Amino acid sequence: MGLGIGLGHYLTVAAILFTLGVFGIFLNRKNIIVILMSVELILLGVNLNLVAFSAELNDLQGQVFALFILTVAAAEAAIGLAVLVIFFRNRGTIAVEDANMMKG
Repeated sequence: MGLGIGLGHYLTVAAILFTLGVFGIFLNRKNIIVILMSVELILLGVNLNLVAFSAELNDLQGQVFALFILTVAAAEAAIGLAVLVIFFRNRGTIAVEDANMMKG
């Protein structure tokens, strides 16, 4: 019996990250930057699950999927921030209420 860090510890941290991300999206609907950071927390929680199970099962597929998710998260952050900068230049604010005016 080892007293080291086991799979349960990784899953607990991943669940906390995922839950913080979900709460960040639902509790703060006024700031777009916080919403983007919450999406990143959700993706990090999923990545931690994939890497933990991949290490536990001695299989590299989870780690490969985690790399793909990191790539998508980086692209999402870059494109999201670029859209926010352009939106701020046009409107002068990045409030979510003003972003709803873009519909239609």
